[in-house]
Amino acid sequence: MTAAGRFAPSPSGELHVGNLRTAVLAWLFAKSTGRDFLLRVEDLDRARSGAEAEQLRDLRAVGVSWDAAVVRQTERAELYDEAIARLAADGRTYECFCTRREIQEAPSAPHAPQGAYPGTCRRLSHAEREIRRTTRPASIRLRAEVSEWAVEDQLLGKYAGVVDDFVLRRNDGVTAYNLAVVVDDAQQGIDQVVRGDDLLPSTPRQAYLATLLGLPIPEYAHVPLVVNHDGVRLAKRDRAVTLGDLAAVGIPAERVRDLLLESLGLPSGTLQAALPHFTPRHVPKTPWVWKTPRA
Repeated sequence: MTAAGRFAPSPSGELHVGNLRTAVLAWLFAKSTGRDFLLRVEDLDRARSGAEAEQLRDLRAVGVSWDAAVVRQTERAELYDEAIARLAADGRTYECFCTRREIQEAPSAPHAPQGAYPGTCRRLSHAEREIRRTTRPASIRLRAEVSEWAVEDQLLGKYAGVVDDFVLRRNDGVTAYNLAVVVDDAQQGIDQVVRGDDLLPSTPRQAYLATLLGLPIPEYAHVPLVVNHDGVRLAKRDRAVTLGDLAAVGIPAERVRDLLLESLGLPSGTLQAALPHFTPRHVPKTPWVWKTPRA
């Protein structure tokens, strides 16, 4: 299997320029290191009708291409079920009946972030589980044997983060992101993960889970986000930030592509033309402030 990088959007709506910049970076990282580039639609949750087609259109419009058919998580339930079954057979899972509010209000371990699972259901007896099943469906949690795990990031160096008993399958039956992404990356041969640095805190959980499943840990590079003039992560509420909105005010996709490349210190033009000038170690380490250009 050929080594590969990837971009994996959730089809909740149109991509904004921050999403597109990350996609461009993921493509440049992959191609500059001789890897294939894959696209995966993470549609287990928050999927909006028509959003996938819009996202694929906008990626192509800024020059991002992929080397194999698009993969969708909703088509991969069997792989996730197999992974959870393996963990369960090893005694590494348990049922959890807690509500989100109960978790938020429960005391947590020292230094654990807000919302880290405190282990409430970890030691329930068989009889207690039987009673709770009659009132609420259970989620499936990992029985973690560590409280912290470290990963090496190509841009940020060593990062150690909290690992709690995180959810593998929600109580509505939907596979959780942290399990799906680990299984998908390994099954697709993805050994390079380039994504926004807002996802860095979840990376130790994913790397730890990969080791439990005997799967390779990808090479990580968490890139700075695009922010608005207040320094807040860019969102669609910041008005003209999608290709559609920008086209409506007279700014074509080609100009947006050029702005993205310029923000990375690269010459404007096609991604292929910019590729020889790209070096991962020269990726900016600070967020890029988006200013809507004049038409």
